[in-house]
Amino acid sequence: MADLEAVLADVSYLMAMEKSKSTPAARASKRIVLPDPSVRNVMHKHLEKMGEVTFDKIFNQKLGYLLFKEFCETLCDEPVPQLKFYEEIKNYEKLDTVEERRDSARKIYDNFIMKELLSHSHNYSKEAISHVQKYLMKNEVPVNLFQPYIEEVFSHLRGDVFRKFVESEKYTRFCQWKNLELNIQLTMNDFSVHRIIGRGGFGEVYGCRKADTGKMYAMKCLDKKRIKMKQGETLALNERIMLSLVSTGEDCPFIVCMTYAFQTPDKLCFILELMNGGDLHYHLSQHGVFNEQEMKFYAAEVILGLEHMHKRHVVYRDLKPANILLDEHGHVRISDLGLACDFSKKKPHACVGTHGYMAPEVLSKGTAYDSSADWFSLGCMLYKLLKGHSPFRQHKTKDKHEIDRLTMTMNFELPDCFSPELKSLLEGLLHREIDQRLGCKGKGSEEVKEHAFFSGIDWPLVYLQKYSPPLLPPRGEVNAADAFDIGSFDEEDTRGIKLTEADQELYRNFPVVISDRWQQEIAETVFDAINQEADKMAQKRKAKMKMIFEDEKESDCIIHGFIKKLGGPFASAWLTRYGKLYPNRMELHTESGSNKPDLIFMDQVEDVCSDYVQIKGEHCIVLKMRGDRDARVVLTNADEIGLKEWLISLKSTYKNSLELLGSMAKKAGKIYGTDANSKNSVAIRHPNGN
Repeated sequence: MADLEAVLADVSYLMAMEKSKSTPAARASKRIVLPDPSVRNVMHKHLEKMGEVTFDKIFNQKLGYLLFKEFCETLCDEPVPQLKFYEEIKNYEKLDTVEERRDSARKIYDNFIMKELLSHSHNYSKEAISHVQKYLMKNEVPVNLFQPYIEEVFSHLRGDVFRKFVESEKYTRFCQWKNLELNIQLTMNDFSVHRIIGRGGFGEVYGCRKADTGKMYAMKCLDKKRIKMKQGETLALNERIMLSLVSTGEDCPFIVCMTYAFQTPDKLCFILELMNGGDLHYHLSQHGVFNEQEMKFYAAEVILGLEHMHKRHVVYRDLKPANILLDEHGHVRISDLGLACDFSKKKPHACVGTHGYMAPEVLSKGTAYDSSADWFSLGCMLYKLLKGHSPFRQHKTKDKHEIDRLTMTMNFELPDCFSPELKSLLEGLLHREIDQRLGCKGKGSEEVKEHAFFSGIDWPLVYLQKYSPPLLPPRGEVNAADAFDIGSFDEEDTRGIKLTEADQELYRNFPVVISDRWQQEIAETVFDAINQEADKMAQKRKAKMKMIFEDEKESDCIIHGFIKKLGGPFASAWLTRYGKLYPNRMELHTESGSNKPDLIFMDQVEDVCSDYVQIKGEHCIVLKMRGDRDARVVLTNADEIGLKEWLISLKSTYKNSLELLGSMAKKAGKIYGTDANSKNSVAIRHPNGN
């Protein structure tokens, strides 16, 4: 029966992976619904405060770029050839060979430079032209050949084109997507969880599929009780921080990056790239040891992964074959950053890692170290790929103290079958003295990349994953241990462990969404389909609520958009209203717009709460009204950004209203002589004599 369950788990997992590669419409089991277009108002305010409404900030986001491109191609009232020019340059920069770049450079020069020069429509500097011509005359085509043109293209796009974009409906759509992103609060319901694919000290790793895009991920779930039992809170939080560090900004194809982190009452969950090709330890047991040429492939890709971490001042500290995963094509990814550490401010000195791979300085208690530890571990790992065991683990001993002693003292011997270049590489990496170790003499990863063993390697091609992997993981198979062989935790271990409020408070800031990676996921899957649906909805709603959606740009409206008001019988129901805030009042319109709006004048308000108040399980804005002691207006919104902007605007408007009314009262007093502070005050009588 267990065998049948294992087969069914594998089939379910493989079917989910195949489905994730199909058409976008077939990927998602849960539909994304964009917020109403009126969210533009609050989002524009929010993004402006954050300094995000600039050409560079929006253009460098995946969804921002796609929407800006759509605007230029379909809505801009004049052609924008600069964008096509930019795209051709970026395509040129991605080409692998000199021959391809030479051919592309000539086409770009002919179509975008010479053609415009001949028609006197080339609006770029002489310096940019001269830069390109100088290289082309020498038949040289460096990757950055057209860089001066990119700067000038951006300079043009930053002007009127971007201003018109911000006034367009494409910017409104950007605000809708950005609002959706900033309000993401993931739960287990956002994923369909499939087969278990691994287990660690604190929890399990599963294959899962995201419900709204259909993209496959690995979900690493850490059990909070198990973390507490092993006093691993610092390690768990550190892993989240390290994954955020290496997953943000420029992408690295050789590290298992994180897209999301979220928590449940019992678990901490990391959503990571899914590597379904197994790990190098697994393949070492299946394939046997690798030869020098095969090992060189894995070494080159791992070196670029370490380089990415070290540039961010992260030392990995747990490099070993079991932590090197393969994707479906056989390329490597460094995984499990639980022991990684940021050394930018303070160097670590803890003795952590796996015995047989730890550097001498890591084993020396109290000795501070940095990225040096990873280059020693790389030497140990490469030796293992070639010989099947660590250089310091003789005769398959499992005695950790003996392995550590040999690491600190043994002069290892390299087999005669190793080439001189390989021997030189391993001797350099495994040097006990840090200042003599390869990678630690001042030039970091460049020292390793320039070693004779890697002569002939084109590192840009390695980065682009253009070299053929020596091992192609079997297609249509789960390249991992049997689901039942992975085993399960003994629940008795944590039966007596209780999670307190203080324990939960530790993880308050655990959830995160890596913006670049979420936007890339959306762009690859459902972006076009959701935009089409949103366009249809917007047209219907616009016709239905024309009066409410009238443009408020030219009025003195401070903020407007949908908000919920507590009302109905016994003030127990949330009523959706379209709110408009003016300097002296707030209007709350019904969705249909057929009834007269509720009017709340600022002089009727006694106070606006300084922060949110929890009512009926919701964060709420409370306006205390004059007169009845219990009279109040309660507002809420599922959109956290929108609710925050409403609170800020209401507090500011109320304060300004009080100041204005106070100022008017003083002026009236001076004019009519009712100012208590005026020496010449006189009684003002009503015309009827009273």
